[in-house]
Formats: sequence, structure tokens, C-alpha cells
Amino acid sequence: MKLYISKFILGLMILSVHFISAQNLSKNQFKVKGNCDMCKSRIETAAKKAGAKTAVYSVDLQTLTLETDNKVSTDEILKKVADAGHDNEKFKSSDETYKSLPGCCHYERDLQPSPTEAHQHHDHAKQDNEFYVKGNCASCKARIEKAAKTAGADMAEWSAEKQTVILNFDPSRTSSDKILKAIADAGHDNEKYKTSDAVYKGLPGCCLYDRDIPFGEANPNVHFEEGTKHEEHKEQGTATVNEHHEHEKSIEGVTVFGSKAATALSKKEAGLVFNIDKKELLKAACCNLSESFETNATVDVSFSNAVTGTKQLKMLGLDQKYTSLTKELLPEIRGLASAYGLNFIPGRWIESIQLTKGGSTVTNGYESITGQINTELLKNAKEPETSLNIFADFNGRAEANITSVSPINEKWSQTFLLHGNGTFGDTDMNDDTFLDRPKGTQINAAYLLNYNDLEKSGFGSHFGINFIRDERTAGQIGFDKNLSQDKQDAYGVGIDISRFQVWNKTGYVFKGKPYQSLGWMNQYVYHQQDSFFGLRNYTGKQHTYYSNLIFESIIGNTNHKYKAGASFLYDGYEETYLKDDMKRNEIVPGIFAEYTLTGLKYTLVAGARADFHNLAGTQFTPRVNFKYDFTPQTILRLSAGRGFRTANVFAENQQYFASNRNIQILPNGGNIYGLKPEIAWNYGASLQQEFKLFGRKSSIVADFFRTDFQDQVLVDLDRSPQQLIFYNLEGKSFANSFQTQWDFTPFKNFDVRLAYKYYDVQADYLDGRREIPFMAKHRGFVNLAYATNKNDKGGFWSFDTTLNWVGKQRLPDTSSNPAEFQLPVYSESYAVLNAQISRNFNKKIRAYLGGENLTSYYQKNAIVDFKNPFGNYFDGGMVYAPIMKANFYVGLDVTF
Repeated sequence: MKLYISKFILGLMILSVHFISAQNLSKNQFKVKGNCDMCKSRIETAAKKAGAKTAVYSVDLQTLTLETDNKVSTDEILKKVADAGHDNEKFKSSDETYKSLPGCCHYERDLQPSPTEAHQHHDHAKQDNEFYVKGNCASCKARIEKAAKTAGADMAEWSAEKQTVILNFDPSRTSSDKILKAIADAGHDNEKYKTSDAVYKGLPGCCLYDRDIPFGEANPNVHFEEGTKHEEHKEQGTATVNEHHEHEKSIEGVTVFGSKAATALSKKEAGLVFNIDKKELLKAACCNLSESFETNATVDVSFSNAVTGTKQLKMLGLDQKYTSLTKELLPEIRGLASAYGLNFIPGRWIESIQLTKGGSTVTNGYESITGQINTELLKNAKEPETSLNIFADFNGRAEANITSVSPINEKWSQTFLLHGNGTFGDTDMNDDTFLDRPKGTQINAAYLLNYNDLEKSGFGSHFGINFIRDERTAGQIGFDKNLSQDKQDAYGVGIDISRFQVWNKTGYVFKGKPYQSLGWMNQYVYHQQDSFFGLRNYTGKQHTYYSNLIFESIIGNTNHKYKAGASFLYDGYEETYLKDDMKRNEIVPGIFAEYTLTGLKYTLVAGARADFHNLAGTQFTPRVNFKYDFTPQTILRLSAGRGFRTANVFAENQQYFASNRNIQILPNGGNIYGLKPEIAWNYGASLQQEFKLFGRKSSIVADFFRTDFQDQVLVDLDRSPQQLIFYNLEGKSFANSFQTQWDFTPFKNFDVRLAYKYYDVQADYLDGRREIPFMAKHRGFVNLAYATNKNDKGGFWSFDTTLNWVGKQRLPDTSSNPAEFQLPVYSESYAVLNAQISRNFNKKIRAYLGGENLTSYYQKNAIVDFKNPFGNYFDGGMVYAPIMKANFYVGLDVTF
């Protein structure tokens, strides 16, 4: 035992001596090209001969880590490495030397200096006054620049994107070493000095940068985009601005990522939040929000009616109505807009989408049960930018988009958005005499106005206005919308929608207290729908006013933050179905509070709200999200929360109106159609793991969520093929969802995304427990994306393809129908393949060609008894698969 103790003490002494001696060395990490162990040996030998104390080269990471003293510069060492045949971030080997290397050592010579470094290559490899410094956010920026100026710098400008600081100073008064030492003492590792563990751990949680990322590599955890005022990105048009440490959208709990990845999962968020960039939306025919998730494995998109062509989203195994769908973090697709609202946000208008799985923050309301999907519109541009998009498919659908984003002056900017589409062709691919999708037109226009004076007065504001007119005609080919249904034999559907909304979000950051802010959001929406489905009519009007006031501050320091506020929601509904007139007003004042605790390796967000619903009673909604970082690459998340909503049974189930089913509501003492509100608990856990594969970043995310309904309005399609029955749950209803997703890059510019999903969704109906219909237990997903290198004009090719495999689904019971009108108990499994090729000729012109459902699988019996649409067995709502065969499209994007 004594011998072991002696060896332990001796080891500590040796480590201590090594640590003390290391304080006089400077440790640096640089990008160096190489292929194999021979390259490793050659690089390390050249570095040591040039004067490096130690040199360690990683073939996987393509990085060379150096320790030097003040007798030799890293530039001298990297010059010798290049002379030995290996390109690096500062110097390039001569062609003659490169060609003389052994064949196995011939790496790809695509490592080019950055624009700044490329310019310096002939003068000096990097600006003499530019140094690598690690950081995450604008709080880091302020701390770094302040430390530099305190140490004598006349000017210090830190770049989050480059992870560098540019210094201007008088050499007679100070030195770069002195300044970088002060920056390290303030808590930020740099290319010459490393901060102590104690100082690093003392930084606010949001400032804890990843210490393992090599110098020169992009930091994926940057909290704001480079090149704009950081306050803009904290607020980004929302009602308030978060404090300097986190740069979240403070009133909504969604981070604006600095990363330019097409789809990014933030390592800093307590919840499971995916940020979908507009780059992702360009991978497919993203004409509107319903088509924005074709390359995303989390959201399921499916047709729900063969006559109206309606599309619906599903998440965590449950219908779209259980997901909070917001625009600019204001309630958007809900109420009467539930059935067709996905068509009202054009894809070319979208700047980004934030997708949250599981319960979202309480500050955004009480309706989120399975998650939240928030859409941000285009409103950020450094220079005036106007874009034109033209799209057409080979079956008579066309659309055009004009977007214009421009600064007015230093404080004001504006956005004009205009969209028009039309479907003119008679598409009937299965020869059942019914249109596979409606014909009609849409005009959609919006204007956004932004004010930002956060740096001086502390005020920021965002104003928006939107008008939509949408007219659709569906049904049998030859139906004349100008004639009433009772005067013609052809079955028809007409849907006319007018929608107007205006909103404002204003925020104020308290002077001298960047962590303290006040925000106020207000929105008014008017929505009107006039429609008929054969001989049945449905009309509705909805007036909605929403207001949300939020105050945010800290308790002691920024590791302890809180939000508190109040909200108000008014929904006025007027509906007519056949001869029944239904009116109701929902008035919901509410209060809420949320606390965020940030530690070195964990983040806890706990909140609760109380809403005083005039028809549903007082509702208490708690939610909690917890994140623990085992390592920077291994992250565990846990969540739990409650949500409630009132069911709009007519608006949310219009896909079944094009049928012979009679609607019946079994009241249960509630005040909304005689029904009680829907209440559910959602629990989730996820594990995020990052690792290197093929020398490149790879990640796997596995998550499990369970939703338990305390009360639910069940839609019963099984009691009779001639009935549609609504009633409150008596018993249990649950949804289990498991998903695993693997993202990796086998080689440069080629991205692969694989996913598998399992759903178990069951409910206790009046006649027993059954699986929810139209929900496949097993789903598979493959997305492949490849892009060529950009040429001198910024031009390149990109190729994208997505395969969705959908397992069998339980279908509603039709056993009481005649044999020829019966559906099987389960559907077939099927696969859908989409693909697109696009060509960017330069930064301003892009053309694309694509195909949807290239496997041409379609549901042959999409409409039951289509020959007799006014008979007892006609039903256009039994849809489980695509109803159109392969469809091709072309498009053009031009930026002025």
C-alpha cells in the first residue's frame, strides 16, 4: 500500500513540474492537410525541426497542435510544414513538393485560406493583429473587447463567426501578449494563453464555450449571427429582448442560432429544439408550410381527404391540432384555420422554422401538447434584396413569389411579401372522375416594418399586416361552381376563405441592465370561410385578439433568470353547419412565471401558468425542461408538461365532410359543443451524441415521448361508416413515440440523414380500446444531399433525394358496408421518393427541377363508392397514402 501511495505522490509531483513548465509555452492548433501515418510523421518532424517544443498531428481532425516558446513563431513552423509538402491554413506547399509526396499522401488540396487570409498570403499569412479567441455570445464579445482595451488596446473587435479578435494598439505602451493574457484572465482561451479552470467555470452558463473545438474551426454554439447588431438577434422582431448572456428570443424561449447548418439542434437549449434554415427549405418543392418538412424526419405530412386535397401535419403520433403552430411566435394555425392554414404561409416567405418536440415554454401559451412549430418570416438583410420565384408543375399548378427586404435607415427596415398561386389543370390520375387536387387561386400579401434602437433608447418594435384570399373548387371533373349543387349531377366542393391579420411586438431593454427587459405582443385576426361539400354547407367566422406581456430579469446573477407576465386571448366563433347555427366566445386571461437555472453542465427551465377560461374553467399548466451535458458531445434532455385546448370539432374535421357521414355529438356537460376541453400530459427524454466518422462530424439523436390524455374529444369513425361521432374520453388514451436519427457526412459536401420512428397510439372508445386510425406504427426515412464546390461566381450544383417508408395503418371499420365498399383492416405499407436537382449559376440566379412521389405509389380506392357520390356509401375521407402518381416541377429564383 505504501508503495502505491509513493508512486501516486511521485506521479503528482511529475505532473506538477510539467504543468508549471508548460506555463511558459504557448499552445496553438492549426488546420493542416494530410492523409495517413506517414503524413503524421512528416508533419510532426518538420514542426519539431522548426523549433516546436511538441507537435501532435491528428489525421481524423486534420489539425496540428503545437507548443512553442517565445523563440520561434507559429508562422515559421507552419512555413516549414508547408515546405515539407503539407498545405495548412497559413501556407500552401509548392506544386512540385506536393507531387513528390508518396501516392498515399496525396490529400485533396481544397483547403484554401479564408478571404482575409488569402489576401494576407502574399503579405502575411494572417493579419499581424488578428488572434484566435474563443467565445459564444455578445456577452463574450463585450467581455473580450473590454479586457483588451483595459490592457491597452486602442481598438478591439471580436468576431463570433471567425472566433478571432482584431487588435489595434501602440507597441510602445502594450503588446499582443499582454492583451491576450488579459483576455485569458477574463475567461477566454486564445491562441497564446489559456484561462484557468476556475475562471472558466465562473462564466455565465451561456458563455461556456466548447474548449475542445480546435482554433480556426467554427463554433456551432454561437448565440447570434455575425454582421448584425446582437440585440436584433436576441429579439428578432419579438416583443422583448433577452439579456446579453443568452441572446434567446426572450419571450419565446427559442434560440437564434449563429450556425449556418440547414437544420441544427442546439446544444445549449434545455428543450429538444431544431432550427430549420431556409437552406433546408430549398431542398424540395417548398410551396407552403405543409411542404416545408419533406426533408425533415420529425414531422409527418399526409393527405387527409381525396376530394379536397387537404394536407395535415402529425407529430409524436398525434394530429396537427395538438401541436402549437405559430408565426412570429403569435398563434397562427388554429380554430377555423386548422384545415387549410398550412397553405397560407408560402415557403419563399420563410426565413427559418423552430421546431420544438414536447412541451414548449409556458410563456407561449397553454395549447402546446406535443410541441411547437414556429415560423419566422423574412426580415433581416444587410443590404436591400429583392427576389423573384417562379414555380410550375407538369399538372397545371403555378405560383409566383416576390420578396423584398430593405433597410430604410439605421433604425428602420421593411419587408414586402407577395404570393400568388393557381391550379388550373384537371388532374385525375386514378380515373375515378374526381379531381386529385382542387383547382383555384390564392392571393397573399404581407408588409413588415421593423424598428431597432436598442443600443441607444433600448426600444425595438416589429409591425406586420397580412391579407389572404383563397378560392378552391374540388369534386368531379365537369362540376360548375356557378351552379348550385341541386341543379347539377356532378358532385362539387367549394371553399372560399378570406383572412386578415395585424400584429405588433414591442420590447424595451432597461438602460444599464441588459439582462432586464419588458415585451408586449398584440395580434388581431379575422378569418372567414364559406364552403359546401356536395349538399352540405359549412360557414364560419372567427375574430381573435391575443395579447402577451412579459417581464424578464435575473436573481443575483445571470445563472438565475426568471420571466413573469400575463396574457389575454379572445376567440369569437360563428359557425353554421347545415341548418345549425353555433356561436361562442372564449375569453381567457392568464398569468405565468418561468425560472431558468444554469450550471456548468446543466440547465433547468421550470414554469407554470394559470389560465381562467370562461368556458373551460381555471386551468393550471406546469412545464419543466432539464438538460445535462455528460460531455460537450453527450447531452441528455428530460421534459414534462401539461397542456389543454378546446376542440373545434367542425373546423378540425372537414376532411370527413366530403362523405355521406352524419355528424353526431354526444354531449358530456361541457360548454363547447357540449364537450369538455382536451387535457394531456407529455413526458419526454432524449439523448444527443456527437462523434467523428470519416474524420467528420456525425450525430445521433434518440428520443422517446409519451402523451397521456386526461380528457380528449375522440373522433369515432368506427361505429358506422355512415356516422361521424364526437364524444369525450372515458378511460385512457395515450401515444408513445420513439425516434432515432443519424446525421453524418461520408465525404465532403455529401450529407446523409437516416431515421426510424415507432408509434403506439391507442384510445378507449365506447366499444373498447383500439389503435388510432391512419397512424403507421413503423416509419423509415432517408435523406441524401450532395452539392458541388462553388466556382468563382458562387455557382454550384446540388442534388437532394428523400425516401419515406410508411408501414401499415389501421383503417376505420367498414365491415357493415356491402363487400365492394369495404376497406381492409390494415392498409399496405408503401414508399414515397422525392428528388430535386438545382443549379445556382451565381449568387443571384438559381434554377431547379424536381419530382414528387417518383415511386408512383397511390391509393387506388381513395374514394369509397365514387360512382355514386350522393349515395349512402360515398366517403372521400378514408385516405392513408398519396392520391397522385409521380409529378414533376420546375422553378427559377432570381435575386436583384
